[in-house]
Amino acid sequence: MNAIKFYIMPEQAESGSERFLDIVCEIIARHYHLGERIFVLAADRSQAESLDERLWQFDADEFVAHNLVGEGPKSGAPVEIGWESPRERRTTLIHLKDDVVNESGRYQKIIDFVPADELGKQQARERYKVYRRLGLTPETEPYNF
Repeated sequence: MNAIKFYIMPEQAESGSERFLDIVCEIIARHYHLGERIFVLAADRSQAESLDERLWQFDADEFVAHNLVGEGPKSGAPVEIGWESPRERRTTLIHLKDDVVNESGRYQKIIDFVPADELGKQQARERYKVYRRLGLTPETEPYNF
């Protein structure tokens, strides 16, 4: 059974904006510190590299062990970031693409986002509907860490 959570982003967090990516990194860190093995499915290579760089900027006491796909240890770091579907199983998927992940059943938890911009909201609504058609029950939660 999958748990799917959509975080509703604040007004300043439009799709792909600096604020959006900062919040995604905060959510990655939160789930990492809960001991989850995470795959971040970025929209594209540029976004994956941006998330990678942002995570390296965290203070030492907030460190998130991560790498881009193909880098780091053979078994991967606890957090892997890529722009194509992962080969390895992970507990949690942080989904940043516009469409629904094809292998949603591979994860115990899927984290998705409702950006502040209208196009991003519409795309999130469509993903929500697809998950419902698959028999899943997505939850929504306003981002307020």
